[in-house]
Amino acid sequence: MKKVLLGILIFLSLSILGIWIFSLYQFRDRHQDYSVDIDLKSSQKYVLAGFAKVDITPQGFETWTDANSDSRFNPEDGDTFEDANGNGEFDAIWLAGFHNSRPAQGVLDPLWARAMVLDAGDVKIALCVIDMIGFGNDEVIATRKLIEQANPELDYVIIASTHVHSSPDVIGQWGPSDYARGVNPVYLDQVQEGIRKAIEDASKAVRPAVFRFAEEKEKLKPLVGDTRPPLVFDASLKLMQVLDAETGKTLGTLMNWGNHPETLWSENIQISSDFPDPWRTMVENGISEGDSILMEGVGGVAIFLNGAVGGLMTTHPEMTVSDPYSGESFLKQSPEKMRAQGKALAKITLETLNDTIWKPENKVNLSVRAQSIELKMDNELFHLAAFLGIFERGFTSWKHIRSEVSAWTLGPATFVHVPGELYPEILFGGVESPSGADFGLEPVEVPALQTKIPRKYKFFGGLSNDMVGYIVPKSQWDAEPPFTYDYKNRPYGEINSLGPETAPKIHSEVLKILEEIDR
Repeated sequence: MKKVLLGILIFLSLSILGIWIFSLYQFRDRHQDYSVDIDLKSSQKYVLAGFAKVDITPQGFETWTDANSDSRFNPEDGDTFEDANGNGEFDAIWLAGFHNSRPAQGVLDPLWARAMVLDAGDVKIALCVIDMIGFGNDEVIATRKLIEQANPELDYVIIASTHVHSSPDVIGQWGPSDYARGVNPVYLDQVQEGIRKAIEDASKAVRPAVFRFAEEKEKLKPLVGDTRPPLVFDASLKLMQVLDAETGKTLGTLMNWGNHPETLWSENIQISSDFPDPWRTMVENGISEGDSILMEGVGGVAIFLNGAVGGLMTTHPEMTVSDPYSGESFLKQSPEKMRAQGKALAKITLETLNDTIWKPENKVNLSVRAQSIELKMDNELFHLAAFLGIFERGFTSWKHIRSEVSAWTLGPATFVHVPGELYPEILFGGVESPSGADFGLEPVEVPALQTKIPRKYKFFGGLSNDMVGYIVPKSQWDAEPPFTYDYKNRPYGEINSLGPETAPKIHSEVLKILEEIDR
C-alpha cells in the first residue's frame, strides 16, 4: 500500500513539475532585454519621404465548400475541403474576427503592406500599415529585427494594422476551434517579409517632400456608428498628402479615420481588406464608371491608418450605405455595400484634397518619442490561450506583457499611436461612471488625450505596434452584474480586453510622452 501511495505521490509531483516547466516555457519572454526608449528631434527643417506597397495576399491555400452556408467549417454539416496537396489535412487560411472555424474560400481583393519612410537627416522613421486584424508586439519586434538588417539607419519603425475582419489570423485566436491556434507560420513569414520589403522599397524611393494637412469633420458621419454607450466618437477624416518638392506629384496620402473594416460582416469567407481597398485604390487611381472618369485620383500610395475604434465603431448591418454617384442604397452586408462605402470615402477624400485652402508645408522638422510599457494581463481566457499556445505571447513578469506607446511630430501635426482599440471617450472626452459598473469609480482616464496632443493637426493611430484588444475606461468596466446602461447581459468589450488596468496605464503613459515630445 505504501508503495502505491508513494508511486501516486511521485506521479503527481512529476506531473506538477512538468506543468510548471511547460508553463515557464509557454510564458517565456521571447525578446528578453528588448526595450524601446526613443526621444529624438531633427535639427533640419526639410524632410525626404518615400512610399511603397507590397502585396501580402496569401497564396496556395486550400479552399472548401460550405454546405449549409453558415461560414463555419464543420464536416458534420457536410462541409468538404479541397485536399490540393493530398496530405489528408485541411491546410486552410483561417480568417480573423467574429468567430472561429471560418476558413477562407477565395480572394475578393488584395491585402497590402503599405509603408512610408520619413528622413530628416538625423532622424529617420518608418510607418507600415498592414491589412491584418492586428499584429502582436512579439511579432512587431521580430519584424523590426529583420528590417534592421536591411535598413539599420532607421531610428524607429511603427507597424500598425487596419483591423480588417476578413484577413488571415496572425494572432492565433480564430483557428479551427477555441483550442487550436489559427496562425499559418508560412503566411506569418510572408507578412513579415512583406513589411520588410515595403519599408526597404520606401527607403529607396525617398524624395524631397512637402506636406499638405487637411481635415473633414462632417461628411463621414453617415458611414460609421457607435454601438456602446456612452455614444462618443469623432467621425472626422484627417489627411496628410505628401508631394514631391520638385515635381509636385503626390508621393503618398495618409488617411486617418476610426472604423472597423468589417462591412462585409461575419458571413463573408473571402479574403478582403474590406472598405480600405476601394478607398485607397480610388484615391490613387480615381473614381470611374465604365470608360468615364468621375473624379481624378492623386496618384502615389494611399495608406489607411485606423483610429479609436473601441466602443465599438463599425458600419453594422443595420446601417445603410449609399453609392455617392448612382444613389443606390445598400443595407445587407455584401461586396457591393463595402465598395459603395469605399467609393464614398474616396470621393470625400479627393474633394477635401482638391480644396486649395490646405496649403503645403515646406519647412517641417521631425521628432519622435516612443516608450515600451508593461501591461497587466488579468484576462484568464488570455492566460489559458497563452498556456495552450493559441497566443504565442510571453510575459516580461508574471501576468505582465511588453507593449508600446509612441508619438511623433511633423511640422504642424502630431501623430499618436496606441497598441489596441481605444474607446473614443478616452481620446475625445466623455468617460462616464455609470450605475452598475464594477468599480464604482469616478472617471480615471482624464483629461481627454486630445486636449493634450500638441500642434494643430492631431492624428491618432490605434492597433499600433501591438494588439491588446479593447482599451475600456476603468469606470465603465462592466464584467459582473448588475450591468450598466440597462444591459441584460455583459456588454461586449471586456471579454476581449487585457483587463481593467489597461486603459489607465495606457492613458498615463501617453500623457507622459506627449509632455516630453514638445518640450
